Amino acid sequence: MNVTCLLLIISLTMGLTNGNAQNSKTMQDQKNPRLCKPEAGICETPNNNNKSISHRKASVQNKPVKIIYFTDPICSSCWGIESQLRKLKLEYGNTLEIEYRMGGLLKDWSYNSGDISKPSDVAHHWDEVSQYYDMPIDGDIWLEDPLMSSYPPSMAFKAAQLQDQEKAILFLREIRELVFLKKKNITKWEHLEAAAAKVGLDQARFKADFEGKAKDLFLEDLKLGSELGVRGFPTLFFTNGNGQKELVYGAKPYSNFENALLKIDPTAAKYDYDKNWFSVFSKYNSLTAKEFSDLTDVPRKAAENKLNELTSQGHLEIYKTKNGDIWTLKTETH
Repeated sequence: MNVTCLLLIISLTMGLTNGNAQNSKTMQDQKNPRLCKPEAGICETPNNNNKSISHRKASVQNKPVKIIYFTDPICSSCWGIESQLRKLKLEYGNTLEIEYRMGGLLKDWSYNSGDISKPSDVAHHWDEVSQYYDMPIDGDIWLEDPLMSSYPPSMAFKAAQLQDQEKAILFLREIRELVFLKKKNITKWEHLEAAAAKVGLDQARFKADFEGKAKDLFLEDLKLGSELGVRGFPTLFFTNGNGQKELVYGAKPYSNFENALLKIDPTAAKYDYDKNWFSVFSKYNSLTAKEFSDLTDVPRKAAENKLNELTSQGHLEIYKTKNGDIWTLKTETH
C-alpha cells in the first residue's frame, strides 16, 4: 500500500487508524529526523534500534496485566486514542494498570526537515489530524504561540507523578486540552502551574520537583524507550508477570487494545459499567463527542445531540473550537 504522504515530526501524530503495513522507506525518508505515517497513525523517532521488550523483564505489578505506555503531551495520535484508553480502563480496570512514560517527541527546532522546517508549517497538519481522529484540535497555536519543545510539559508530568499517579493522569489530560483545544503554549510555566492547581497538586512541591527530580525521571523514560526499541507514539506494551508481551503500536481501534489484553490474560473479565451520561461524566469530567459516543455506545451523531441537549438543560458546559467541541460536567449537577 503506497504511503500518500509522509508527514515530518510535527504532523506530530497525524494518521488514520487502519493498521495496513507500509512500504519500505526511501533514502530521502531515512534522512528526515522524524516521520509521521498517516496510514499507520504513528509519529516515528529517529535512530531506532529495533530492540523489543523481550530484552527487558516486566517489572513487578499488582494487577495481572501492566501496560507500559510511551506517549508525549503534544502527540496528537495519543490524543486520538483517548477514548480507547478510557474505555479500556472502564471495562478492564480491575485487570490492568497503565504505566505512563514520556517519549520525547520534540526536543527543539534545531533542524530543517524539508516540508516541516518551522512551527508555522504545522498548523494545517493539526487541523487535518483533527478530522482524521474526530477529536478537536486547533492547529492555530502553531501560528499564534508555537511550542519550541515538548520536553518542559513532559518533565512537568514526571513532577506530577512524584506526587500522585492518578492526579498525574488528570494533569496530562488537562495540559492536552490546553494545547489541543485552547491553544495554550504548555511549555510556559503559567499554564503548567494552572493545570497542576486544577487537578489538586501541591504547588510548592510541584515546582520543586519540576526544577529538580523530574528531569532525571524524564531522562530515565527516554533511556527505557531506547532500550525497548520505541520508534514512535503511541506505543503500548502489554505485559504480565510471566514475561508474556503484546504490542499495540500507533492509533488503532479499540478491538486491538482489547485483543492484546486478552492474549496476555485470557481470563480477564469485562466489567459492564454504567453507561448513563452522568455516570460516565462522573468518571471522566470532560468528554468530546467521539469519547461520549464510544463510552456510552451511542451513535456518534446521536451522542452529540445528547450532549447539546444536556448543555441546554444546564447539566454540561461546552467549550467550542473551530474543529470540534468538548463538554464538561457542571459542578452543581446532581
